[in-house]
Amino acid sequence: MTDLSPVKKMLDEYQCKTNEDRSAALREIVQELALVGLSRTDFFSCAAFYGGTALRIFHGLERYSEDLDFSLLTPHASFSLNDYLPAIRDELASWGFEMTVEQKNKTVEGAVQSAFIKGGTLVHLVKIAAVDPPVSGVPPNSLLRVKLEIDTDPPDGARFETKYRLRPIPFAVRLYDPSSLFAGKVHEVLCRKWKDRVKGRDFFDFLWYLSNNIPLNLAHLEQRMRQSGHWEDVPLLEKNLRQLLQERFATVNYAKAKADAIPFVRDSRMVDLWSADFFIAVTKDRLKIANQV
Repeated sequence: MTDLSPVKKMLDEYQCKTNEDRSAALREIVQELALVGLSRTDFFSCAAFYGGTALRIFHGLERYSEDLDFSLLTPHASFSLNDYLPAIRDELASWGFEMTVEQKNKTVEGAVQSAFIKGGTLVHLVKIAAVDPPVSGVPPNSLLRVKLEIDTDPPDGARFETKYRLRPIPFAVRLYDPSSLFAGKVHEVLCRKWKDRVKGRDFFDFLWYLSNNIPLNLAHLEQRMRQSGHWEDVPLLEKNLRQLLQERFATVNYAKAKADAIPFVRDSRMVDLWSADFFIAVTKDRLKIANQV
């Protein structure tokens, strides 16, 4: 029988108080195990980790994140994420998680490939982790899902670093450096369109970068915006960016932004001040641009 004490120890460190806490903690444990599985392959010789989960796991972002986002270092249209899914499945199985890894079928062809890590019910996962007392009040058909995405046509200008983790075992991951991560987040703040919804988590993360004095990789942001069709012709200058951000902040529905962010943060009061005036003011005072190499 698999020794589950390391998983139980990881889960205990979260000091979960609610079913939602346990679900989020289990998802994050699975995310880290998936990274371990990938690190046992050559995956990080050709790809890098980025996005909110990268920020949380390696830089201490104070909110949970659902997905594992990756980008190739250089474009490779024939790259197959499917080649690496067995390594993730095997790693999860070795830690006692009876999980399946499935390729997601996409109706529209694109440069981002997705897959889902799907497990049994939440109750089943918690029993695997030997949580005491057991989780109650969770629907028996509830699934723990972690989505993997990889961009096979990455924009230019990103910079990378290697980070190490000691939990659950020592492993290494290549990821975007903080300035390039910030560029990706600003691209989402400016360009993400969710019909009548607002992804408040983007705005929460944006404030994290400001509060931690992370300078923005403007060259990488420009390439992202050009690739997505949101910037053309002239070079993207700092003054252009500041104007774009001011215009964006003036149009946000902050009630919807708060509602989206609150389930992922530890204290709902962290979003109390959100307003156009607030975001415009802190951006004016705190936004920094990285020196380009």
